[in-house]
Amino acid sequence: MFRGKFCAGLRRAFRERQIAFFGECLLLADENNFSRFLRTLFQQDWVVYSKPPFGGPDHVLQYLARYTHRVAISNHRILSVTESAVRFRWKDYANHHKKRTMTLTGSEFLRRFLQHVLPKSFPRIRYFGWLANRKRGSLLQLCRVMLETPQPASTTSTSDQAIVQECPKCHGPMRIVERFTSEETHNPARTSVPVVIDTS
Repeated sequence: MFRGKFCAGLRRAFRERQIAFFGECLLLADENNFSRFLRTLFQQDWVVYSKPPFGGPDHVLQYLARYTHRVAISNHRILSVTESAVRFRWKDYANHHKKRTMTLTGSEFLRRFLQHVLPKSFPRIRYFGWLANRKRGSLLQLCRVMLETPQPASTTSTSDQAIVQECPKCHGPMRIVERFTSEETHNPARTSVPVVIDTS
């Protein structure tokens, strides 16, 4: 069913001239060639598999944000660099996540690395739209209101939410870290981590 709907959408987009063809695909601009191409798609099995994420939608968003912000390879994975080759460590997910090493020529390593560089004017997902760090909290609430989606249950305990007062400088919540009696504050023998107390 998915394959049929997808191909029907392609046919409709072709008729309405919503698809442009360039380079090696230029031959598909001809209607007969395009129809032949669509017929080949029905000769293959399309495996469509989806399931709910393990950690819920919040976990998926956090994972995508981390993935899109990361560089293609971190420094600690590069084992050696010579004039002729680059040797690095990689994880073989198809074989029980075993750690393996690979050696590539410098030009091949750069070619693969540059495939992860975004084209000019393409922003990373983490900094774009309603997922942008500075607006994600407020815009996520707006999305829930517009979609009429109920607010998810908070996982923060009530003790963590207890706000003592508002910080006079940043206006953020001030929470109780530790309570002292008058005797403890004047006892020079007491050793503890210094705590800055705002008395304003």
